[in-house]
Formats: sequence, C-alpha cells, structure tokens
Amino acid sequence: MKKMSVDKLGIDLLTHDPVVILRDLEGRKYLPILIGPFEATAIALALEGASVPRPLSHDLMVSIISALGAKVQSVQIHDIQNNTFYAKIIIEKDGKTSEIDARPSDSIALALRTKAPIYVEDRIIMEESVIAKKASGQQEGRDIDIEGHDKQMLRKYIDNLKPSDFLKGFDNGGPEKISQDDNEK
Repeated sequence: MKKMSVDKLGIDLLTHDPVVILRDLEGRKYLPILIGPFEATAIALALEGASVPRPLSHDLMVSIISALGAKVQSVQIHDIQNNTFYAKIIIEKDGKTSEIDARPSDSIALALRTKAPIYVEDRIIMEESVIAKKASGQQEGRDIDIEGHDKQMLRKYIDNLKPSDFLKGFDNGGPEKISQDDNEK
C-alpha cells in the first residue's frame, strides 16, 4: 500500500460530479475518485478547517470513536470492482485493531478530521491513477491536467445544490435506492 494525501476537490468535466483527487507523496501520481455532493462538502469543510455550528455526520463519527476510547489508525482504499472503489477504516482501541467497511469518500472525510493517513493499494494506483505531465512535455502513462480541476467550479456547484438534486428517480411514489455504485465510480 502507498500513502497518499488529498490534493484537491474538483468537478469531473464529463459528468459534472464532484471528484476528490488523491496524490502520492512524490507528487507524480494522482487518483481521481468520483464522490457524492454531501461527501464533497464534508471533505471541503475539513480541507478548509471550517467549523459548523452543529456536528455533521463525520464530526459525529469522530466524537463517537473518541468517546469509545478508540482512534482512527488509518484509512485504506483496498479494492476496485466494476468501477467502484472500496475502503476500510482501521480503528485501534486498547492495542486491538478493527476494520470497518466504508466508502472512500466517507473514509477520506474521517481521515482528514482525525489526521489519519490514507493508503491506497498498489494495484489500484497502477491501474487507476493518472500521471502528471512531465515538465519536458513528455507524457508517461495516462495523464491529466491537474490544474484543470477548478476549486471555484466546485464551490459554485456545491453552493447551487438544491434538495431535489439529492433525490433520484421519484416515480410511483417512492425513491429509487441510491447505491454505492451510483455514488463512487
């Protein structure tokens, strides 16, 4: 597993969905992960160090973990299947560790709040990461214009969200289930 950090948030230019971009510590490989708008807001607040008047879900998770005498040891993005990333939160209490299945976006939001390291499986980095363009103009592997993910565009997207944007497929009187596959491809 390789340690990575959150480089930035942005908007996927094709789907207009929020994306979190992880970067390896050398600054050469970037891993974009599509996320939902709630998680983008939670990550943005953590990145900005902004406080909110009442605890949000991720703040509540931190409080619960702490109240139980436990600590977030790390977050691991360990698998990808059918374009869906899988993560786990490693919790330590009294010298024992527990693994909790979680979405990468929730895991990242929690890691940012607890200053826990984020690790990504080597295979995922090899298969899914993009490599920044070299200064000489040569390209290596898939490339991405890292600066093309505009923070202002994400802020505008989040600011303009309406409650109805979070509902999907209301027909015949009931909401369609939004699965992890829909949120994190």
